[in-house]
Amino acid sequence: MEYQFVKITKYDEIVVVEMDRKHELNALSQGMLSEIKQVFSSFLYEDKDVRLVVFTGGDECFSAGIDLKEAPFYTSEEAANYFSLAVEIYTMLLDYDKILITAVSGIAFGGGFNLALMGDIIIASESAIFGHPEIKYGFNPLLTPLVARVGMARSKELTLKGEPIGAQEAYNIGLVNRVVAPEKFKSEVWSWARHLASRSPEVVRALKRSFDVVSRLDAKAALEYELEMTAMLFNIRGDIREKMKDVIKHKGNPQEDNS
Repeated sequence: MEYQFVKITKYDEIVVVEMDRKHELNALSQGMLSEIKQVFSSFLYEDKDVRLVVFTGGDECFSAGIDLKEAPFYTSEEAANYFSLAVEIYTMLLDYDKILITAVSGIAFGGGFNLALMGDIIIASESAIFGHPEIKYGFNPLLTPLVARVGMARSKELTLKGEPIGAQEAYNIGLVNRVVAPEKFKSEVWSWARHLASRSPEVVRALKRSFDVVSRLDAKAALEYELEMTAMLFNIRGDIREKMKDVIKHKGNPQEDNS
């Protein structure tokens, strides 16, 4: 399928989804949001060979957020439809059972910041700038994924001030996983992608599900759930025992080494 605002490139089990409204700073128009939804709801969910998705805006800009050339002219119904579509996309990405890397270069503001936060792993170029300026316009940003990343105190600081932060500060507060020089940005993203794509899809699904579930449980219930998941995988995956035996075979008996 051909897309107007999104580019899709597949490399075996890895897919790169790139927002492509470069002249508009990848602003999230109704059209581009619709295409992002189409990509993740059809192509990526139906393609069983895909193990990992890199979601990016390219080398210069991730996304400036809501399209300011479009949004001020929405009718009430159009505005409701737009934000309903955004919720569908965020929910879809949070529920996505494959590994999702968001690769951020340049600005990631408002809705663009929200999209960046959907990644299991966020890799940022040194040029990346993150911001939630919504308070300056008189409405609220999306809080849930931000609080999950950096906690309540930092989230309140970012959203109440509405001022952007650079890549290094984002790394310091735990918002992103890696910050790399612009000339190494693509190679770093690709290195992560190849490494993580080697993980078992079955185990990735279980692990992502566990992250989702345990965040809603108390400590005791969370531990019980996690250990039940571990026991289930141990019993249904025959390769686990073989991999453990291989460790002993190649490294020797750890107990003997310590004696």
